[in-house]
Amino acid sequence: MSITTTPAPPRNTKALVLDVLSALARFFMAYVWLDAGIAKLGVPLDVTKTIEAYEIFTSDWSYLLAHIIGPLEVAGGLLLLLGIKLHWSGKVSIIVLTLFIIGLVSAWQRGLVIDCGCFDPSQAGEGESNLLVTVVRDLAYIAITGFMMWRPFKKFAVYP
Repeated sequence: MSITTTPAPPRNTKALVLDVLSALARFFMAYVWLDAGIAKLGVPLDVTKTIEAYEIFTSDWSYLLAHIIGPLEVAGGLLLLLGIKLHWSGKVSIIVLTLFIIGLVSAWQRGLVIDCGCFDPSQAGEGESNLLVTVVRDLAYIAITGFMMWRPFKKFAVYP
């Protein structure tokens, strides 16, 4: 009587690499949104000054947006971190990043010298950032999010 064992199927290296890259994309974007959102919590006046610097919204609208944007960014980061509705979260992320890019390009075209206020709203009005570099960064975030949506990392997800 001979005992034969079936060898384990070969591990698909390409799938493993894509899984790792997708996990990194998902958790990196969760970090980005959480970092940006947490910095805006509890400092609505700083966020209002940052939004007003773009000269797009009235003071009232800037104040309203200042109270909304931080919690929304934190919520988006938590959705990505927990893996809740990954495709929907990714779509919302891309829409918000696109809106940010429109604001950045608008400010750049009008020659405004401002800090984007993306991750530290307390610096509003104290310095400047290269708005085009920020646009490129946000385009990279859109690409990372698109990859995450194309190949979502479903492990450790509450509801992919």
